[in-house]
Amino acid sequence: MTTTIETSIIEHAIDKLEDGSLEDIYSDDLHHYLFNEDYFITYYSRAEQWLKDNDLSTWEVMRYCNEQEKDNFGEIQTSFDNPETLVNHYAYWKGQELLNSLELELSDRLTEDDIKNLISEMESMLVN
Repeated sequence: MTTTIETSIIEHAIDKLEDGSLEDIYSDDLHHYLFNEDYFITYYSRAEQWLKDNDLSTWEVMRYCNEQEKDNFGEIQTSFDNPETLVNHYAYWKGQELLNSLELELSDRLTEDDIKNLISEMESMLVN
C-alpha cells in the first residue's frame, strides 16, 4: 500500500504526464519537467497543511532534503526558510526516487507510448 506522500507525488506526476506537453522531450529531462519546472505545492499555508496532513515533521523533511543535497551535490545549497520551499524540495527528491523505482525502458525522446507506459506503471503503484 502506498503512503499518502507517495500517492500525492504519483498523482502529481500523472497529472503532468497527462497534460500532453511532455511528448518528445528527452527522457533524461523527465524528472526536471515533472518535479522542478513547476511547484508541487504553492502558498505557505498549503505547504504547512500538506506536512500536517501527511503526518510529517518539518525537521524530518528538512533532514531528508539536506541529506539528499549533501549526497547529490556534496553540500547543502538550499535554505529552508519557509514551508513552500521545503515541501517542494521534498517532492523533488521523492519524485526522483519514484522515477528511479520504475522499471521501464524509455526512448531517448519520450513517445506517446512511453508516456502511456509511465502513466500505467504509476497508476498501478496507486492500487498496490
